[in-house]
Amino acid sequence: MFNTAYRIVGNDLDAEDMLQESFVNAFKNLKSYKGTASFGSWLKRIVVNNSINLVKKRRLQFESVEDQADVDSITETESDTDLSYEVEMVKEGISKLPDGYRVVISLYLLEGFDHKEIASVLGITESTSKSQYNRSKKKLREILKNELKYAG
Repeated sequence: MFNTAYRIVGNDLDAEDMLQESFVNAFKNLKSYKGTASFGSWLKRIVVNNSINLVKKRRLQFESVEDQADVDSITETESDTDLSYEVEMVKEGISKLPDGYRVVISLYLLEGFDHKEIASVLGITESTSKSQYNRSKKKLREILKNELKYAG
């Protein structure tokens, strides 16, 4: 749960706060747990929501792409195999991404959310989620190449 919060908020102290707040929320709302999903999944959703709310409080700004012509061309067709970088370098690169990019790429790649779920949770459109994801992959490659000097 800590890793989930950390990937979204981007630092240890905020992740610890979100974890503590999430456990308190779960305890207070235990009677609303219906058992339709595993308890871990239910708790993880609370952690994700609390973490996203914190990022939003920091005035997270997502770029709207509704009027851009390239929205239709943004797809998953680009090969993700070139993202076979070393895990530690990728983690460091993700931590250097701007909040919006880091949240979307973390939810999509690491937490297994689809773009429809991301859009719903973040209050953005599905196309904005896809755009943010593709831009975050491009930015991550730049960070790995230019800042972290990874030649992979």
